[in-house]
Amino acid sequence: MKLPFALTGLLCASLLFTSPVSATELTGTLKKIQDTGSITLGYRESSVPFSYLQSDGTPTGYAFEVCKVVSDAVKKELNMPNLTVKYQAVTSANRIPLIQNGTVDIECGSTTNSKVRQREAGFGTNYFGIQVTAAVWKDSGINSLKDLNGKNVAVTSGTTSVALLKKFEKEAGIKVRLLMTKDFAEAMQLVANKRAAAFVIDDVLLAGQIANLANPQDFKIIDESLSTEPYAAMFAKDDPQFKALVDRTVTGMIADGRLPALYKKWFESPIPPKGINLNFPMNSVTKELFANPKSDGI
Repeated sequence: MKLPFALTGLLCASLLFTSPVSATELTGTLKKIQDTGSITLGYRESSVPFSYLQSDGTPTGYAFEVCKVVSDAVKKELNMPNLTVKYQAVTSANRIPLIQNGTVDIECGSTTNSKVRQREAGFGTNYFGIQVTAAVWKDSGINSLKDLNGKNVAVTSGTTSVALLKKFEKEAGIKVRLLMTKDFAEAMQLVANKRAAAFVIDDVLLAGQIANLANPQDFKIIDESLSTEPYAAMFAKDDPQFKALVDRTVTGMIADGRLPALYKKWFESPIPPKGINLNFPMNSVTKELFANPKSDGI
């Protein structure tokens, strides 16, 4: 991946002017890690392909690999090659409390970096961006969200898609017929069976549903969004030393091509345990995050 000149300059400036934390008095998470001799990485058990368990019970995934690179950076920064790396499962409900009470030092998964969550935790440079959009048949003639006008659209109960679609209807001056479903699989089947023209949800979730169909090559995801969200590593709030290390690590992975390579590995190649390829090319949101790295939340 060829780097924009601005990103290359940003990385060089960061390396030149950011002093190693080891040259200063340690605080926060880094002091805790040095004192305990261990770092604990939080992982999700089933957030495929970001962070999930393999058949042997060990965690893996796109975001989890970012966490492992951060742990390697900590070892180098603290000159602790024998640092113990521990793993701790987290859920949507307990991930923030486990960060706050120090059980988990850093969590890398499908966690949205939002301004609301930033009141409770810290976030690193964003490493993935999702779009709430639509999956449709390739031959449907639907190429934009406005093309859903007058059509049946499948949505899943309890998701933000319903409110986002209703807002879009008013703004775009269109009207759709919502078909409510209990889960993602049911919604995708409505499209596969042509009872609905589209299924609207996060694009990466749509990719997973399409990949599990018998004829995935016949479907596409519209590269347009009702909403966008960035994912990032989460750690303790108000910890500038650890945040600087995480930011340098993720920005460095973008600059030297490691993060784009991980993207290809997890989103455009067969992945465990079933060897399914999500065939999910990088969307415009993630491309922008890679071109202009930042830790801003929505």
